[in-house]
Parts: sequence; C-alpha cells; structure tokens
Amino acid sequence: MKWDTLDEEPCSLSRTVAVVGDRWTLLILRECFLRVRRFEAFQSSLQITRHLLSERLKKLVRFGILRRVPYSEAPKRYEYILTQKGLDLYPIIMTMVHWGDTHMGDERGRPLLHQHKTCGKDFDPVMVCSECGEPLHAKQVHVHAGPGRKEAVG
Repeated sequence: MKWDTLDEEPCSLSRTVAVVGDRWTLLILRECFLRVRRFEAFQSSLQITRHLLSERLKKLVRFGILRRVPYSEAPKRYEYILTQKGLDLYPIIMTMVHWGDTHMGDERGRPLLHQHKTCGKDFDPVMVCSECGEPLHAKQVHVHAGPGRKEAVG
C-alpha cells in the first residue's frame, strides 16, 4: 500500500486513515471538537506552521469534513465548521482520548473531563453493539466479508 493511494483501498480503515491519519489532522479535529473555528486560533493553539495548517484544512474541506464559512469581508477570512461527516468522527476522537487517559496519563489525572449535558455526569465513551446495546470487546467480535469485499477476511 502506498500512502497516496490509501483512499482507493477496499478497506474502510485505509480510506479513513487517508483522510485523518496524520498527527496534525487529528489535532486539528480535536480543536474543532473544542469549538476552535478560526485559522489564527488553530495556529495559536497547535503551534503549527501556516503552510501545514492551510494544507490540512484544505484537505478536510475537500473531503467534506469541514466547511469554510466567511466571517469577515475585509479582509476575507473564514471559519472552519464541522459538517455532519466531520461530527461523525466524534466517537473516534473520544475513543482515542479515552485510550490516552487510560494508558498515557500521569499522576496529575485527566487533562479534560467530558460531561454529558443531558444527565450532567462526567463520562467515559463506551462502544456498544448497535443491535443489542451490550458493550463491545475485541475478543467478542467476529469479522467476515461484506458486500464491498470479494475475498474472505482472515
């Protein structure tokens, strides 16, 4: 597999990694979910070069994860807003945050807590089966070929 053709692979993970699989893109998405929207705010928060930030934002717009919305005419400036496609990345980002909290933390504890507005409680993201609602664990899942793949999965 070549990096620049991952989005053409018959594998959903490869196609996803082709769009969001580098560190800067993931950190930009983190900032989006923290409600950062403007170029200067991304740059200030991430300490990323203007060139890299511009490239990553253009890619996220091209793939329909963000949309550019003008907020100033003179000079012309844009905000970057998550689309529904972008919002659908939330479980992935939250799962990575939870993994980091669990396995990469230190004695100070979690840097951020996430509170569910409906019940008011801090929470941990949990992946559940869409059919029965039971929590999912890797050893309890069987993978088999779907309609988008002809050969069997090992």
